[in-house]
Amino acid sequence: MTTDTSALDRARGKAYWRLLPLLFVCYVIAYVDRANVSLAKLTMAKDLPDFDNAVIGFGAGMFFWGYILLEVPGTLLVERWSARRMMSRIMVTWGILAALTAAVKTPMQFYCVRFALGLAEAGFFPGVIVYLTHWFPNRDRSRAVAWFLIATPVAQILSPKISNLLLKIGTDEVINGVTVHHPEILGMEGWQWMYIFWGAPAVVLGFVVLFVLPDRPRDAKWLTNEEREALEKQLQIEKEQRSKGKRMTLGEAFRNPKVLLLALAFCCSVTANYGYEFFFPSILKAWYSLNLNEITWLVILPPCLALGSQLFVGWNSDRTGERRCHAAFSIIIGLTALGLAPLTKGNLVLTILCFMIFFAGVKGYQPAFWALPSLFLTESAAAGSIGLINSIGQIGGFMGPYLLGSIEKNTGSFAIGIYVLTASMAVSATIILGLGLGRRPLQDESQ
Repeated sequence: MTTDTSALDRARGKAYWRLLPLLFVCYVIAYVDRANVSLAKLTMAKDLPDFDNAVIGFGAGMFFWGYILLEVPGTLLVERWSARRMMSRIMVTWGILAALTAAVKTPMQFYCVRFALGLAEAGFFPGVIVYLTHWFPNRDRSRAVAWFLIATPVAQILSPKISNLLLKIGTDEVINGVTVHHPEILGMEGWQWMYIFWGAPAVVLGFVVLFVLPDRPRDAKWLTNEEREALEKQLQIEKEQRSKGKRMTLGEAFRNPKVLLLALAFCCSVTANYGYEFFFPSILKAWYSLNLNEITWLVILPPCLALGSQLFVGWNSDRTGERRCHAAFSIIIGLTALGLAPLTKGNLVLTILCFMIFFAGVKGYQPAFWALPSLFLTESAAAGSIGLINSIGQIGGFMGPYLLGSIEKNTGSFAIGIYVLTASMAVSATIILGLGLGRRPLQDESQ
């Protein structure tokens, strides 16, 4: 079976421009809605005095328990039913629940809303990873994933300054030695408006996805018949190559040691990632007594470097066909910088530099990592396993913030918690290197 190369190239190019920009924007909003509590907590405590670091850390982590419960079913629905309909449902419900966070008054209400938000968003990220396998051949897959994943650093670059403006509502600010009061709007504080502001676009985008996003190449009206046939042929060739090895059922895939170890590796890296994301503003405030405006400028620096690292790793991994070392060594670079960060306390420039390198590593490995499951799994086994890997991985989304918040509360320092996150990343890199996936030709991985 051969494919028309020129038609295939045109189809690949159209898929990049027709699909990835919309998915990118959707994930920007998803990530802000998930993580904006890290900035909201800087002013929430003024109105909600019970919300200390332990409460915020536990509540931030509750999102991931809801996320875990429906992750695999959501991913399978993308594979077997409709990516377009599933993603639309996810976005509308998560947007509504994100906005409802503005109404919380007690820690228990906060925990419940965060848990429900996790239920609502479950399946979106792994669903997109599976969806991209319906459209992009192996040689494009890491780059396609990278262009989707850079939504996270872009969200972290853009959202802090916008959120900072919103957080000023209902607060006093000293400008040139003069105290300026920013009045409440409709009786609500800035942190409440921040949740509403970022939740609303998700609802709108949910309806856009429903009417714009095609499920598979055969549904795309913007592909010619020749382009559609060439792309589907290439995807079918690769599917047949993967099927030459032992074909796994979904249950067998869930018990496969490679799948479970990938899940553990992802969980360990996610622990470090979210521990940092939810507490980096608090670390800067504790170590350097910075104000809100200064913090929101500094927190955008690590995502700037992470954006470049994700694009580079995705591009170079596809160029060389190598996945394992691209993923593992990105993590090793990141954990080295994270381990050095507490030693830089007192030197703001070195502190920021360490966290920039750490974040580039903990984000940069993902384009190569998410190309690994499809090397030895096909169809529903791959879809379900990607959901399982992400689901187990999100336990780290609970553990990271909870551990860092609890350790800081009990010791009065973030340093010990940071070393725990560093050790977690070391486990992740060791597993990825030990598995040995992503070194041989794609058709051999399943054997």
